[in-house]
Amino acid sequence: MENSNQESKAEILVVDDASMIRSHLKRILERQYTVYTAESGEECLSFVESKIPAMILLDMHMKGIDGLETLHQLKAKEETNLIPVIFLTADEHAETEVKCLHDGAMDFISKDHLVPEIVLQRVKNSIDLTNLQKKMQEEVNKQTLQVKVLTREITEALSKTIDAKDHYTRGHSARVAKYAKEIARRMGKSPKEQEEIYYVGLLHDIGKIAVSGSIIRKNAQLTEDEFREVQDHPEKGYEILKTITVLPSLPRGAKYHHEHFDGSGYPKGLKGYEIPEVARIIAVADVYDAMTSKRSYSEIRPQAEVRAEIERCKGSYFDPAIADIMLAMIDEDKDYSMKEELDE
Repeated sequence: MENSNQESKAEILVVDDASMIRSHLKRILERQYTVYTAESGEECLSFVESKIPAMILLDMHMKGIDGLETLHQLKAKEETNLIPVIFLTADEHAETEVKCLHDGAMDFISKDHLVPEIVLQRVKNSIDLTNLQKKMQEEVNKQTLQVKVLTREITEALSKTIDAKDHYTRGHSARVAKYAKEIARRMGKSPKEQEEIYYVGLLHDIGKIAVSGSIIRKNAQLTEDEFREVQDHPEKGYEILKTITVLPSLPRGAKYHHEHFDGSGYPKGLKGYEIPEVARIIAVADVYDAMTSKRSYSEIRPQAEVRAEIERCKGSYFDPAIADIMLAMIDEDKDYSMKEELDE
């Protein structure tokens, strides 16, 4: 068992049976954390009997107890069930990721893409989210039902985790949330309703956590099977968010934001006002940001072209009334400031 001698920093345990991976991650993480390493699930479980780390990065496939069984044993004990776990894997099958997320993992990091800045950001986001959840539980204990279960800090931390899966979607969720909140304001929604729609915008793509990273980052045309996997993300988002009962619009927004007003969307092919209003708002904001931000497959489009596309899709893809609000926002944006800032 190895450690770096920096006791004032948060402690991270890296568990992997490959010494090269352990060493590489240790070098990355030691910039900000005290790092311990273990080479097996058994060694991990022994470690946490005497020390509780702030985070465990856990290899999925190891000799002896594999990563999933190690996670189950961590979650089975009161002393260790709140330790956030990020899986390390070269396996990018969505079914595996969904199973592990269901069983309590917070996120995945691909061994094939150990980019230092992304690793550090995703670890930081997960630790921040865990700390926020602990604080939230303390407030629940004090005030019982008088607690605000969902906060801007939690949803923003989650949205950053979603966007971190692909460099080209950095900031996407925050921009969609901002545009959706402004649309809601112009529709006459109350401040509380505007804030709820902002949260939906932040988390509308949370189902993409369950989409293989290789598909998310692909800059060529997707195969039919890959496109079907992408199309599953609204349903996956709904499954992740459906237990949040204080904001029922969260799971609805995630599930239905790819429905089209003419019934040609997915996953259910809903038509017109069958589509929940929150999803109709997110749909316009989402497509607008896709056209006004740089992606792996496209550059930022000229404002006139974006406006023409929103106009063209009014009544087919989009609720006409909501599209008109977006068009008014575009017309007021004389300097075309309502787009991704590439140096942000």
